[in-house]
Amino acid sequence: MCGITGAVWTHPSRAIDRSVLEKMTESLRHRGPDEDGYHSCGYRDRPPYQAVPGVALGHRRLSIIDVDSGSQPMSNEDDTVWIVFNGEIYNHASLRNRLHGAGHQFRTECDTEVIVHLYEDEGTDCFRYLNGMFAIAIWDSNRRRLVLARDRVGQKPLVYAVDSDRLLFASELKALTKVPGRSWDLDLSAADEYLTYQYIPHPNTIYRDVRKLPPAHFAVYQDGRLDIQSYWSPPLCEEPATPDLDYQERLQELLRDSVRLRLQSEVPLGAFLSGGMDSSVIVALMTQLAQGSVKTFSIGFSAADYDETPYARRVAQHLETEHEEFRVEPDCMEVLPQLIRQFDEPFADSSAVPTWYLSEMTRRHVTVALTGDGGDELFAGYQRYRAADWGGWIDLLPRALRRLLAGPLWQRLPGQRQRSIVRRAKRFLASVAEPPARRYIDWIAIFNESRRAELYTDQFLEQLPPSDPVDFVAQAWRTASGRGDIVAASATDLMTYLPCDLMTKVDMASMAHGLECRQPMLDHRVIELCMSMPIGLKYRRGRGKRILWETFGDLLPAEIGRRPKMGFGVPLADWLRHQLQPMLRDTLLDRTATDRGMFNRESVERLIDEHVNGRFDHGYRLWSLLVFELWMRQWLDA
Repeated sequence: MCGITGAVWTHPSRAIDRSVLEKMTESLRHRGPDEDGYHSCGYRDRPPYQAVPGVALGHRRLSIIDVDSGSQPMSNEDDTVWIVFNGEIYNHASLRNRLHGAGHQFRTECDTEVIVHLYEDEGTDCFRYLNGMFAIAIWDSNRRRLVLARDRVGQKPLVYAVDSDRLLFASELKALTKVPGRSWDLDLSAADEYLTYQYIPHPNTIYRDVRKLPPAHFAVYQDGRLDIQSYWSPPLCEEPATPDLDYQERLQELLRDSVRLRLQSEVPLGAFLSGGMDSSVIVALMTQLAQGSVKTFSIGFSAADYDETPYARRVAQHLETEHEEFRVEPDCMEVLPQLIRQFDEPFADSSAVPTWYLSEMTRRHVTVALTGDGGDELFAGYQRYRAADWGGWIDLLPRALRRLLAGPLWQRLPGQRQRSIVRRAKRFLASVAEPPARRYIDWIAIFNESRRAELYTDQFLEQLPPSDPVDFVAQAWRTASGRGDIVAASATDLMTYLPCDLMTKVDMASMAHGLECRQPMLDHRVIELCMSMPIGLKYRRGRGKRILWETFGDLLPAEIGRRPKMGFGVPLADWLRHQLQPMLRDTLLDRTATDRGMFNRESVERLIDEHVNGRFDHGYRLWSLLVFELWMRQWLDA
């Protein structure tokens, strides 16, 4: 696991010199504390032939595989192809055998060199053969081009900026800020998207002139032009009629193999264990496949609604793991500035707080941790999928009755506790008159369309471009809408929420501490199997993850299959009513914030008052506004 950065330029005046390259690379030290490496070559004019662009590649290394000889940047035998790579290729051994047979010579045992030779044989088709998580930059001097690529579900980040006669790239935005002479203008449409989703969807970033490479895409920069193409998409065609048992056998085979591949490491390895079904299944398979005992890690809090450690402890005892349990009282005043510095752009998923603490403490014991990420999207585990199911039945009612159900009468019911049944019911009923896609967007939105209109000043609304932030999720919904609302919802989350929120959170929080996280459920073979399953195998009678439990439940304590989903969060609503309330008011209502002219002061004050007085739970909205303003002060006002 590493950090990568660099540039390619087609005019000598746009060169990145060594001192700038070193600053860009050094900014990523947390991603790769073990070693740095550089490769650069100046612009070469060759009349009457085409000039060769200049290139600069920087790398920070976290040594996991082939610790002694896996340094980067790395090249092929004649130094015509160079690579910097962040991630892990789990099928590198089988690819190496194939490439040996084709006559390639290897100098190392690491997966990076496999990519180099595979690219020599397959060109940009090489990414289809990779099983892993990756952000890759390949400089091909013969073709005078830079190739960028990102893994299928966005486990590893990759941002880029195309300037006049130059392309810059990096694992994190902070590396690009080290390049002098660039403007860093706020992208107002990205801010609008952020307040809708609590994250900024690809391809946008918070900066107008910087973009994220979307998952499952590669980009070719050649002759001053950038071409971006997709190389994979999840199968969302009609459900095949395969007997249930075949799916169970195939799931067991693929997930076991996925765990086996992700146990490759020359450094200490363990697993996050929440006590939920997903992480418990992964740990159970690890105990069967690992050599020696398995180390597991969980984190607990004093608030019972957010503490899963009793379940994790029960699983650890059942599987006889070496279990480390961390109990912390999150110091949100201390960790929030750290999160804002690390994440580079506004990111308001509050579960980044426990992920940060868990990663920090786990890194004291191991360098690699397996996780259960992806299980909810693949096996219909989120509670909102139940709402999608019910919404389909409510769609059968007359429209007038649906409008009555969505009316204001129900919204006056008491019950605003963050995880209360009444609150969920009110959120569900508020959108039942809408079409399925729009209804789902309203359920997941932090600020929906009407709330954003109330929040924004006229000045801000006039500056916003005509794009609609809901298009990002609506487009994903359409790709699977023929399979029913639950499949459409889970496929939408797989393509939007998973890469933009969950994978961003895990990568940025874990890599801040030099910890590599691996997600066996996000092996593309497992994804392809799960997304082609009939929904009845995953979801029945209001409960998801049926096939996951039926396949692996015999490995776990029975109560793990019965327990309700808790989620991985913090008591955000309580924080904002108590210890964070002074900071909240001082930050959002002072002149520094209000003079920006983006948000109506009266609307913000009303949100705070309603929340503090317990009339409504605006926790996620206020957290999003707080993170945004603190980000502005730390990154734009500095």
